[in-house]
Amino acid sequence: MTTQQLRDTFYVNGLFVPGELCARFTDLDRLVVGGVTPIKPIPLPNHKETGRAFFLERRELGAINIGGAGTVIAEGKSFLLEKLDCVYLPMGTRNVSFESHDEKDPAKFYFLSCPAHSAHPAAMMKSNEAVKAELGAKETANQRTIYKFIHEGGIHSCQLVMGLTALEPGSVWNSFPPHTHSRRTEIYFYFDLAEKVVSHFLGEPSETRHLFLHNEEAALSPNWSMHFGVGTGNYKFIWGMAGENQTFEDMDAVKPLDLR
Repeated sequence: MTTQQLRDTFYVNGLFVPGELCARFTDLDRLVVGGVTPIKPIPLPNHKETGRAFFLERRELGAINIGGAGTVIAEGKSFLLEKLDCVYLPMGTRNVSFESHDEKDPAKFYFLSCPAHSAHPAAMMKSNEAVKAELGAKETANQRTIYKFIHEGGIHSCQLVMGLTALEPGSVWNSFPPHTHSRRTEIYFYFDLAEKVVSHFLGEPSETRHLFLHNEEAALSPNWSMHFGVGTGNYKFIWGMAGENQTFEDMDAVKPLDLR
């Protein structure tokens, strides 16, 4: 693929437009990746791609707020999300809307949605309640903290797995050494980059490709593809998966010296 073909296929931008809900349907485990920046309340609309009476009739959704304080209202129940808090909405949730507490500092709800065949309770989790895992080291420039929100040991879901990773100052590599997991698709959404740039790597270990990403942009990773990156400084990214299983540690390691 040329650079433009790669970007047309695996690159997502323009998710956060003030006053709008923006989303993209993918052919990767039927995941939808989207963003909502409410100035006034914004309802979650249906789309002909669902083939259902309402968006979450046979889908579930997870959202993480990366902006100012906001509220997600589902079936009349309100979930207050500060920055880096997460909410999960199950299959069958008919009425959903997104609100900001301050129009001058609006919420930014990044969300993923995938098909579901069972319903689990709606739930939210504060960032300080998430299961944390500290990985990497300063010496290898990949010291980072993983926050697990929607997973087997946290908020229960049908298929969706979701969390975020924050790199420490001086660390720039994420998810390295690399891996694949043919059981699950994964999407990386990079944020808090400011003017920094991330080179996101994808493809098979013997046929690597890369995308240059800026703040609040995402890379789609099919289940056969690696997904790791390096930046011009530290940053955060939200990871989300759907597929055959939800086992976070189920990975097929790739030896760095085997990369081509």
